[in-house]
Amino acid sequence: MKKPSSKIREEIAKLQEQLKHAETKEAERIGRVALRAGLGEIEIEETELQAAFEELAKRFRGGKVGTSGRKGAGESSTSSGQSEALASGAASGGTPEA
Repeated sequence: MKKPSSKIREEIAKLQEQLKHAETKEAERIGRVALRAGLGEIEIEETELQAAFEELAKRFRGGKVGTSGRKGAGESSTSSGQSEALASGAASGGTPEA
């Protein structure tokens, strides 16, 4: 039996909330590590910091191509928003918000 569209919308809303929560936890974890490493005290442009994080991610992926590990990440506002929140949180010394 097919699900009604309203049920599918409810499931999508729940999954989006779960994704938002998971991304927030990931951003906070990475932000804490970045602060402990001293990135909060460094004056650096967000674009430079994001590029450095992308290089670091590439290093830990074994040199695989891609910046966020997600298909079509360049088109996703969520993944870039998380990177921007992380970069601004780390650069300002505050906790990142996603």
